[in-house]
This record gives sequence, structure tokens and C-alpha cells, in this order.
Amino acid sequence: MAVHTHIKILLVEDSVTMRKMELKILKQLGFDNILEAVDGDAAIDAIQTDSGIQLIISDWAMPNKDGYELLTWLKSRPEFKHLPLIMATGQGDKEYVSKALQAGAIGVVAKPFTPDELNAKIEAAFGIEQKPASTNKKKPRVNAEGKVMLKIAHIQITDHLTLGIMKDMIERGNRSSEYFDLETLCMPGWNPVQSALEQGDVDAAFILAPTAMDLFNYGVPIKLVMFAHRNGSILVRSKAEEYRKPYQQFFKHKTLLIPHKMSVHNMLAHMYFTQMGLKPGLAGKDAINLKFDVVPPVKMPEFLADNIESCGFIVAEPIGSRAIAAGIAERQFLSSEIWDNHPCCVAVFRDEFIAEYPDAVQEFCSLLTDAGRFITQEPDQAAEIAVSFLDPEQKLGLKVPVLKKILTDPKGIRTDNLFPVIEDLDAIQRYMVNEMGIGRMIDLETFVDMRFADHLRHAQQEGRPDDVKTQSKKEIDNIHALKTKSEAETAGSTTPFSASEPARDIASRQGKYLTFKIADESYGIGILDVREIIGMVPIRSMPQTPEYIKGAINLRGKVIPIIDMRLKFGIESADYTDRTCIIVVEVSGPSGSTQMGIVVDKVLEVTEIKEDEIQDSPQFNGSLTTDYILGMAKKGDSITILLDIDRVLHTEDRLYLAKVA
Repeated sequence: MAVHTHIKILLVEDSVTMRKMELKILKQLGFDNILEAVDGDAAIDAIQTDSGIQLIISDWAMPNKDGYELLTWLKSRPEFKHLPLIMATGQGDKEYVSKALQAGAIGVVAKPFTPDELNAKIEAAFGIEQKPASTNKKKPRVNAEGKVMLKIAHIQITDHLTLGIMKDMIERGNRSSEYFDLETLCMPGWNPVQSALEQGDVDAAFILAPTAMDLFNYGVPIKLVMFAHRNGSILVRSKAEEYRKPYQQFFKHKTLLIPHKMSVHNMLAHMYFTQMGLKPGLAGKDAINLKFDVVPPVKMPEFLADNIESCGFIVAEPIGSRAIAAGIAERQFLSSEIWDNHPCCVAVFRDEFIAEYPDAVQEFCSLLTDAGRFITQEPDQAAEIAVSFLDPEQKLGLKVPVLKKILTDPKGIRTDNLFPVIEDLDAIQRYMVNEMGIGRMIDLETFVDMRFADHLRHAQQEGRPDDVKTQSKKEIDNIHALKTKSEAETAGSTTPFSASEPARDIASRQGKYLTFKIADESYGIGILDVREIIGMVPIRSMPQTPEYIKGAINLRGKVIPIIDMRLKFGIESADYTDRTCIIVVEVSGPSGSTQMGIVVDKVLEVTEIKEDEIQDSPQFNGSLTTDYILGMAKKGDSITILLDIDRVLHTEDRLYLAKVA
């Protein structure tokens, strides 16, 4: 029995892009009675107003009241505690999933999810019996020849081509497998791969390294045996706008698409944009001005083309090169330019398979090594095999020339050395835990089963693995030296990337500024932070807020909090005149950029300020903070104080502004 498609569903999602995607998926499934809410507060209003709501699908990280707070509110109200809530979230790591389920969510579907995944959660919410979960003690099949059937999951990216080459070698008889028959399962996204591995529906998987480490941390019985590849990802930017200095302004207040929270892509993008002087990340507790949204890899070009707020995406090839070839994107950097020889996807096996069939695992590792070398030595043939393996139904439109170019790019994917290096994995987990606050540290010596790679090293009697390890260690030392910086030029020689522009240039303070007066001083804000300028309008005051927060205005149906800059800077208040203006600006917030208004005495002009006209702000021996000042621009006899509007606001300001909004 299926769920009736006319049930009333409340969809709670603050991101317009993600809400469109989820609405599309729900309509694909036949559901047409859908209400929308932009945050937990709006959802509560809808729930209290409309008694016909039968299911809630809510994002986690949202402004004002988030999805978790909405869930706990529901469970605390006797009249609503039985209303089922599915958490649909980019916070796909096991810690968040467990927390949501313990709080009473009927299910959690991690972004990016497929229609089938969401439908399964909806059916479960209404008690429709699901396929029985596989047990971890499930035994693999053995055929009449004594070979074990090895089932391994993957997705449609070049990172997993070594698996396709291995399969082709076996099927053509170029290599023989004595201990196993290979069955590959191409899945539509990372969640099905993760679920199949976790439930024991497959014996092994090619999966993102941080995701595998997260599963291991939460008790899934798996071991890493080989890397699937090194390098191989790309960050592309949208061609919808001109890319010019100051480069960070191209990305500020926009959305970047990533394939998974627990991914090297998330880490590398965070490193790059932090050095650019931005505050990147997924929506959460910290203020950000470049929001990362989790989107299925194959959908990224479509999202980039259809959503003006999307500035680019980072993903495994060939998806980025396809977007470039289609004329919707330009290359920003290859992942090797951030960290050369970095791991990304890894080959993991379930413990029970390793314990019972170690010879099959050893043979798999040997054949994988051969497949990796074949890609390096025969890129033409490998590109042809890639088309049929990665895109058998021609839904992606992969072409041999594009794949050959990817496989032969000296800075692109590397498959000639797949032996795992624990130091590389440690670099990933240390950066993600310490710098990004994601995941937990694990015992890598226990997680990585080195027996199979060590056996191959010994058999091959080659020194190359140690050479790679030494080179990786140099890169790792650079990565460990990285600290979050507001100005990339202070990073100096510790910066490991050499992408599109030097670090000093991409974080340049030069550009166009809107200048204005407050009392006797001239100030400037980057023009791309400015949304519009309006005259004074009635401001609705709010109780229990600081004096400098004047209240809010309704601007074309949108609530805009208002700050009086005189009072914020401790300057004596003055009566508003016909020159007094409200500048509506974008500022960083926990769910990405948001708007507020600042009251200034008068607007002056938009002016171009060059880097050599800017001096650093003066220091006051700790007695007065000036971290909100980008610099002092001197033109002739006039001085303009350049403001970082994000730093003008403190944490308590943001809390008050959220309350006002």
C-alpha cells in the first residue's frame, strides 16, 4: 500500500535553491499538496494555523529557529508530538543523524538525496513496511567454482574508473580472477552507497574518505584497503558574471555547491576560500558569507545554470569539464593545485568479508593496482572504457575526447599509486575536526588495513610508494600550518595552493566602494556588499534591544533590521535629515548571507580605490578594536575608512538582529 499522494506536506527550507529541488522531487513522487516555510518559526505558525498538515520535511540549519529546534518544539507539545517529521539535511554525518533520531525525527535523509530515498522515508513515516535491513552477518555468495561473488558499489565519476578498468580486464580475459567474481553496482549518489555499505547489502564500496572515516567512527565494521585514486576534482565558477578583481567579491554572498559534507571537496573549498578572506561553510552556528549547499554531483551543472545565486561547484571529474564544455562554467582550480597527490575516494571492505576471504581482497588490490597503471599508460583505451562504465545509458553525455583530456592532464587524476598513506588521512581528519569543526578523530591504524598494500609493495620491490609518502608529508606539513586568516597575504610561504591567482591578489582590498558620512568621518563599504540605498522610512522599534538597533522596516514584504551607525560607533545621536539614508547591505549569518540596513548621515559617491591607495588601520595597543577596518584609503587630502561590514557586527549583534527579523 502506497502513501496517498494528496496528503498535506509542510516543506521547511530556507534555501530557495534547495526548496525548488525538493519541491521538484516531491512532485516527481506525485505529492501535490505542499505548504512551504522558510524557517522553524514560520513552520510553527503554519502548524498552529493549519490542522490538516500530516507530514513535515524540514532542513536542519536555518535562521531564527532551526530544524532541530522545530523538532524539539513539536515533541514538547502534546497536540503535535505525533506529527511525523523527516529531517532533510546537508548535515549528513552520523553524529547529526543520531541526534535527530534520538530527538524524535521519524527519519533523516541526508542531502544530496534521490526521489527513491525520500519516498522510502515518507513510506516509513506512515508505517509502510520497508525491505528488511540486511544483517552485518550476511554471508557473501560462493559459486560452483569456489569463487566468492564480490559486490562493490560506486557512482558515476572518473574517481571510480579504476573499478571499471578492472572489470573490463576481467571480462576481456586480459586478467584473471582466481578468488572472486566481480559485480559492480552503479548507484545514483553517495547516500545509497553509504547505506548499502552500512547495511551489508554490498561487500565493499568506493566511497569518500571522510565519509568512510565517519562510518568507522560510528561502529560500521569496515576497513580501508586502498585509495581509489589521487587528485581528480575540479572547482568551476559560473560564467553568468564577469570574474574580476577583487576576486573574493565574485563569491561573496553566493552559494557554492559541494557533493557531500563529509568530503575532501568540502575541505579543499574551505581552505581555498578561507585564504581568500571569506567565511565559507555549510549553514550552522557560525556566521558565513559563502554558503555551501550539498547537491547530487550529476545535478550540479543544472543547478549552476538555473540559479543565479550559485557561483560555482566543486566535484569529481568529468562533471566540471562537462559544464565548461557546455559554456556555463570556467575552471577556477584543480584539486591538485590545492594539495597535490591528495586522496579523495577510497576502497573499503566490510570486516566479515576480509576475515573470510582475505585472498579475494588481496587479489582485488592487485588487480586494482594494475587497472590504475593501465589508465596512466593507455589513456585512449581507458577513456573509451570510461564512457561505457560511467555512462552506460548515455544520460550524462560523456565523450571520449573529454575523458581523455581529463586522464592526461598532468595536474588531473592520478591512478599510478593507490597504496594508502595514513599521514594523508590524518591530515584530512585534523583539518576537518580542528579547522572546520566537522567529524571526530579516529584511530587510523585500526581503520586502515595495510596488510594487502604492504604485500603488494614487497612483491613489486619498488621504492615509489615511499617517494610518494615523502612528497605527501611535505604537503601535509603545509596543510597543518594553515590557520584561518582574514587576509590571505599574511599566509606567506605556508600557503599550499597555486590556483588561478596568487593569494595576495585574490584577497586584494582594491575595488569599488560606496562612500558615506557619519558625523565628520568618511567611510566606505565594498559596492558588492551593497544591495540598495533608500531614504528614511518609518522604523518599527523593538523592545529589549540595544539603542543602536533601531528596529526593522518592511521593504517590499521583507523584514530588514536597521542599525544606526552613529550609535553603533559610540557617536552622539543626531536628528535625521533629508540627507539621512538607509544603506541595505549583505552580511554573513549562520545560514549564509542576509540583509540589514545601516543608517548613515549622507551618501557621497561610488569610487574606485586601488590597492596602493590603502594603508593598514592604526593599532591602539589593545585598548580599542579596529578589526572591522579593512584599511584607510587616502586620495589627495581626504581619508576614507574602509569597513568590513561583517566585522562591524559582533555575535550578540547577530542574535539581536535575528530577534528583530
